[in-house]
Amino acid sequence: MVKLVVVSSIKKAAKNINIASDVAEALNKKIEQIIKEAVARARANSRKTLQGRDI
Repeated sequence: MVKLVVVSSIKKAAKNINIASDVAEALNKKIEQIIKEAVARARANSRKTLQGRDI
């Protein structure tokens, strides 16, 4: 699995709340799934460039 999120960035975004140790891994998995779906959409539209609208 590619590390896509940085724990310190999660902590900055979730101000004044503790972050469990499994949050970064769960968020990373979710982001990977979003990317896979976006890539499939781009390919379905005969494009090799991932665009914001694919997400």
